[in-house]
Amino acid sequence: MFSKPIRAAIHTTLACALAAGFALSAQAQNAYPERAVKVIVALPAGGSADMIARQVAQKLAVDLKQPFVVENKAGASGQIGTPAVARSAPDGYTLMVSPASFLTTNKSIFKSLPYDPEADFQPISRLVNQPMVLVVKDKQKFPSVAAVVSAAKSAPGKLTFASSGDGSPQHLAGLMFETRTRTQMLHVPYKGGAPAVNDTLAGNVDMLFAVLPEALPHIQSGKLHALGLLSPTRASTLPATPTMLESGFANLNLSAWVGLFAPAKTPPAIVNQLNQAVRVALAGDIKTKLGENGMEVAPSTPEQLKQAIAQEIKLHAELVKAAGIQAQ
Repeated sequence: MFSKPIRAAIHTTLACALAAGFALSAQAQNAYPERAVKVIVALPAGGSADMIARQVAQKLAVDLKQPFVVENKAGASGQIGTPAVARSAPDGYTLMVSPASFLTTNKSIFKSLPYDPEADFQPISRLVNQPMVLVVKDKQKFPSVAAVVSAAKSAPGKLTFASSGDGSPQHLAGLMFETRTRTQMLHVPYKGGAPAVNDTLAGNVDMLFAVLPEALPHIQSGKLHALGLLSPTRASTLPATPTMLESGFANLNLSAWVGLFAPAKTPPAIVNQLNQAVRVALAGDIKTKLGENGMEVAPSTPEQLKQAIAQEIKLHAELVKAAGIQAQ
């Protein structure tokens, strides 16, 4: 047995050690991030999701004083890059900027996925909402939405529309358009928004239900013609382009949001820190820059984004079923 003075010294040493351990733990937690953070985008460079990821990553790098490095892992409608994030360590050093479709529509489009949209990810924040717009290259052949509908009804299955992949917002917009206008067209999927836009510009497909930021520069240059917006109101960047309702077609509203995610089980302290950093980032100059590109900043809480995903999985499943699309 130790004497009373020795026991007291031991107790004091243990108490100091425990206090130091707690202090180090808190310091380590508060120090996040201590190194570079990887931000995966499961789409090619040049599309709207990639554009958003790079704008936000650049601002987070400045505010959090560590590099936020965007890495593109494109292909298979998100089924290469998205599961890579799901398998990553939940430590805040691998994040994902993703379009809604990879976490909502994909569940209805594919028989199985290499990830669980709801269980494998921790939502951090919605970043932006993006209106969808119907664009064509041949303005003479398709001067209006009504002209597209007329042409589609006269030749079912002949007109082609591009998308950034099966289950993408562009694909979903096309399905919605076919269902609500009672037409049938041929879907041509690409590996991202940029190649879909490029083939529309080349005239290899008749039209594209584009995410506005991807098509806006080509609309403004006159290389593509905007026929109608799938939104309740006109876009400030396209004041002369009517909505689908103004064009005579109701119930054609679809917004392609983009969000920031981490692997499931990422510590709440890191999730909350990133959420607050995103809110600060989206309130600065980036809001103006994104707005000029047709994007509406739309930060959310993690819980709000989680609920939106659950609701849209059900909504998109109903739409896919109504369109008669069989899961691949």
